[in-house]
Amino acid sequence: MRWDIFCRVIDNHGDLGVCWRLARQLAEAGEAPRLWVDDGAALAWMAPDRAGVEFVDWSDPAAEEAALAAPAPDVLVEAFGCNPSPALAERFAAGPGATHPRAWINLEYLSAEPHVERLHTLPSPVFRGPGAGLTKWFFYPGFTSGTGGLLREPDLAARQAAFDRGAWLQAQRIDWRPGERLVSLFCYEPPALEAVLAGMAGGSGPTHLLVTPGRAAAAVRALPALAAGAGRLRVSELPWLAQPDYDHLLWSCELNFVRGEDSLVRALWAGAPLVWHIYPQDDDAHHAKLAAWLDWMQAPPSLRALHLAWNGAGAPPAQAAAPADGALADWRQAVQSARARLLAQDDLLTQLRRFVGAGVK
Repeated sequence: MRWDIFCRVIDNHGDLGVCWRLARQLAEAGEAPRLWVDDGAALAWMAPDRAGVEFVDWSDPAAEEAALAAPAPDVLVEAFGCNPSPALAERFAAGPGATHPRAWINLEYLSAEPHVERLHTLPSPVFRGPGAGLTKWFFYPGFTSGTGGLLREPDLAARQAAFDRGAWLQAQRIDWRPGERLVSLFCYEPPALEAVLAGMAGGSGPTHLLVTPGRAAAAVRALPALAAGAGRLRVSELPWLAQPDYDHLLWSCELNFVRGEDSLVRALWAGAPLVWHIYPQDDDAHHAKLAAWLDWMQAPPSLRALHLAWNGAGAPPAQAAAPADGALADWRQAVQSARARLLAQDDLLTQLRRFVGAGVK
């Protein structure tokens, strides 16, 4: 089937990352995806191999006109309520060239809050404007069997089992020293960043912090006393990594600080202890979202306290950023237990294709 996925970039690592993974997995499953992006600059490093995915520059009227000359899609995926091209929505409603029942999917944001199960797969009829006469269907990713699940490639476990950590670190020219705890940092500007890095610097063992480019690197550089490392802390800035290599980074580290949506999911699949910097909202609605996720993950008290501090909802706990081996083992057990529950559920693409194949219109 032909799939058109619309992505309006707000946080280009998260929104675009999710949409690109979905498009790539569709292509690998034998479908024909077309990804409409209003700002695809990050794809140059995120997805250098386009893997059978057709791209449309949504900001270019000529590119949209050319795309509209092709057959209408069978499935329209509106990622995160971004409102697709009115011309395509109108044509999609008319349906010329569609060979299967048409489906308009509103792919929503990821959350562990209780309302997700209630709203998942609910219809939203379109009464007026482009697309009038069709029905949008809410499709919620999630962490429980009552949701749409999470994106996961069929060969992910096999690739992770075959991963050679030492070879990858060497290929990336990461100067890892035996005995160092490797920690990855991908974040916005967390309120507790200075306290956490100071905790690493004063820890009982050496830590090597691998910092991703962009806002995370800028936030660390804004701390002159810690930007290059101090005490037991070493800091290295990484280059932009394609999605497969970002997975490899997560697999290589004993602790991963992640942000947004896409990297959270990848850190869960990695199975190492993680700290999530949730996308901040002005009304602090993200704190309730974070609490729901911590409840689902059954986070130990020390990991919960660090999450709250990292997201501006509490004071940094003592030594939380340099946990003793026992605490880190508790964190790892919680993440791996959560991952096991997720692996027992169908992945998002499997559920989405099943839903579309059931004949929604």
